[in-house]
Amino acid sequence: MAKKDNTLVFSEYKIPKAVAALALPSMLGMLINIVYNLADTFFVGQTGDANQVSAVSLSMPLFLLFIALGNLFGVGGCAFVSRSLGEGNRDIIKTISAFCIYGGMLAGILLGGLFLLFRRPLLYAIGASDASIDFACDYLMWVALGAPFIVTAITVGNLIRGEGAAKASVAGMIIGQLTNIVLDPFFILDKGDKLFFFHLPFGLHMGVAGAAIATVLGNIVSVLFFLIYFLRGRSILSITPKRFSAKNGIAKGVINVGLPAALNNLLMSASNIVINMFLSRYGDTAVAAMGVAMKANMLVVMLQLGLAQGIQPLIGYCYGAKNYKRMKNSMRFGMLCDVIIGASMTVFYIFFRRQVIELFINNAEVIDYGTKMLTALMSSGALLGIMFIINFSFQGMGKGFQSLMLAVGRQGLIYLPLLFIMDRLIGLEGIIWAQPAADYVCIIMSIVMLVFVMKKLEKSPVTGDDD
Repeated sequence: MAKKDNTLVFSEYKIPKAVAALALPSMLGMLINIVYNLADTFFVGQTGDANQVSAVSLSMPLFLLFIALGNLFGVGGCAFVSRSLGEGNRDIIKTISAFCIYGGMLAGILLGGLFLLFRRPLLYAIGASDASIDFACDYLMWVALGAPFIVTAITVGNLIRGEGAAKASVAGMIIGQLTNIVLDPFFILDKGDKLFFFHLPFGLHMGVAGAAIATVLGNIVSVLFFLIYFLRGRSILSITPKRFSAKNGIAKGVINVGLPAALNNLLMSASNIVINMFLSRYGDTAVAAMGVAMKANMLVVMLQLGLAQGIQPLIGYCYGAKNYKRMKNSMRFGMLCDVIIGASMTVFYIFFRRQVIELFINNAEVIDYGTKMLTALMSSGALLGIMFIINFSFQGMGKGFQSLMLAVGRQGLIYLPLLFIMDRLIGLEGIIWAQPAADYVCIIMSIVMLVFVMKKLEKSPVTGDDD
């Protein structure tokens, strides 16, 4: 049986059709990913224990480090694979994929081992209180044990996108996330606990530890799905260990783009740690409220990211094939779609922000804090997608420096100073509004950087149709 040519979406489809084919599966995956990320907070919130909700929020910055490793090898490999396809260099793709898969797996084992050994001092260092430390330790222990599967699932899902198999990539993520969502209530809650309109027939009553176990099992299911995908012989990627090599520019090509993507997660982790430390002065309730608000805000952010991530291989392929006209038109169309998504979701959240927070936990003080925090976080929602499109386009082009600057800016060089300054000037309100302020600065910065990159491309030969 002839293999399906996944690359036709890059070169033959009209731009709206190509964006839909690549972005819609990615956005669906992100939508499920949102539900998956919200599930832990939601079901733990059903215990009514703010300390357990706080523990999930406190552990999240460390969990983001596993996502950072997955993106280091996955996003870097995805961009490298799509550019290589555009250049017509297919043989190197097998080496790229083997390097990314086994490199990511080893990195996950090492980081998971460190977390197992030092989880208690780490959690105390990032703001855990005596009331939440044991819950947070339980959560992080199970996540650390499952680290190789978490990193591998993220890595492989991204690599498969690079060869144009967006549906298979998203299917693997969705099946794992749905497994997590289904298992969450039974691991977290107790038999007879009320959930929506029925009582659970059984439950293990493990709280935050149960949430972590469900997360790990979901990622194991994703890895098994991707393994079956490779064994069916439909991929041009390789999982053969003998193809593993970091030589001949393989490691450099992956890390050049993967590092900014990973650094974005690392800085997100660092910024979450810092904001939790700032908020801890106002008590575990404030920490829990910000955790809930950030989880709710993920809906608009992840949908916009999903679209930007979905078209990244298209940008990379066009850049490798020197079809700059198609590349630029794809970026413009993607920006328009992201602005529409962001504006629509912002309007919805502004009108129903209190009800959204109430979905997670029935605690009046958390709801009051969370409503203010969600309002602030959503204030940049309409335009934030422009920056995401530009950043993922830089990754697709292999512009590691530009992507690095945007990653460092939004979560580090711009956000963290603003957090300190605004906290000093206006206290809690400053902490709440620091992120949207940083977002607007970075949106402007990304547009300026894109203008300079495009001016250089105007001097290069253009191929292909306008579409």
